Amino acid sequence: MHIMEGYLEPIWCVVWFAVMIPFFAFGVIKLRKILRDHPDQKMTVALSGAFIFLLSSLKLPSVTGSSSHPTGTGIAVVFYGVGVCAVLSTIVLVFQALLLAHGGFTTLGANCVSMGIIGPFVGLICWKALRAAKAGVFVSMFFAAFAADLMTYVVTAFQMTLNVVTANGADFVSSFVDFMSVYAVTQVPLAIIEGIVLAMFAQYLSTAKPEIFSIADKNSINPFKTDDVAVKEA
Repeated sequence: MHIMEGYLEPIWCVVWFAVMIPFFAFGVIKLRKILRDHPDQKMTVALSGAFIFLLSSLKLPSVTGSSSHPTGTGIAVVFYGVGVCAVLSTIVLVFQALLLAHGGFTTLGANCVSMGIIGPFVGLICWKALRAAKAGVFVSMFFAAFAADLMTYVVTAFQMTLNVVTANGADFVSSFVDFMSVYAVTQVPLAIIEGIVLAMFAQYLSTAKPEIFSIADKNSINPFKTDDVAVKEA
């Protein structure tokens, strides 16, 4: 999903950075507060970032100017919210652009908006909705990770469509359908696999470290008013 260096028109580089910056700034403040109030969470925060780095580095060829891969943001956004997820994703994106030639610095804002903000936010909504409906940890995390992954690619397709419309005067609808069609071939199976992997990890944590779910409820952006989050059941 990482849009490569130099692909976007300058105007879109500026626009997506402008969208990203407030979320990143909020996330830095929130992350400092979490680590100050819950220093025992340092390892889990690092592990959440490691999931993003590891899974999003497993890229497959896809749309010209981009790639297809899992995103790994489900754990981070459920435990710590969209802001922190944006910070962790940005750190990952910088390292990947610098060390792996994956993504780029001019496209950092666009990549963070898709992978670190909008995609995870949709995943968080799914998590909250399913937990409010008394769904188990495994099912809730599966759909949260699945939705976050797929929405990331919907947003990336939207970003790339806006770019080709601006640069070449292409038709918006046909371009968007073309991008989505190519992404769907690889991304739907990857999203299912990612959902299973993150759901298994969340299920393990619900037994080994259930208190993290109550901390998550306080720290995540909460689209639904749910109090029953600290759980140990399947």
